[in-house]
Amino acid sequence: MSKTNLSLRSLETRVGEEVGVSPWVEMPQDRIDLFARATEDFQWIHVDPQKAKSSPFGTTIAHGFLTLSMLPKLTESTFEFADRRMGVNYGLNKVRFTAPVPAGARIRGRFTLVKYEKIEGNGVQTTWSAVIEREGGEKPVCVAETISRHYF
Repeated sequence: MSKTNLSLRSLETRVGEEVGVSPWVEMPQDRIDLFARATEDFQWIHVDPQKAKSSPFGTTIAHGFLTLSMLPKLTESTFEFADRRMGVNYGLNKVRFTAPVPAGARIRGRFTLVKYEKIEGNGVQTTWSAVIEREGGEKPVCVAETISRHYF
């Protein structure tokens, strides 16, 4: 799956539309372990495969915040803005972790444009509904609104 080439200016007419779906990204145990080390969150459900076998999930699961932190990767692998000089994360709204991500699972993001606003400094602020799905999962693993600022 290749990136969708877009013009930021063209997004203004696409509010309410699903604009892109990312490629699948694997969430292996080593990524989970690296996140645990970076955040010092060593809760056993994330880092102890033996103990996690007896959990309701039957295996280790990714940290919710690891799943959320994959949004930039999922976004950048989905969109390419030809007319953007730079972009920055601005914040999040309504974040929920709605299902686990077992170690080794694959996730992807679905992005629907919620809001498009012109901002000072020759830029736009976009608000996206980001739904992160697990391959083969019955429901999303994370649902959030992500806000970005882009400059021409």
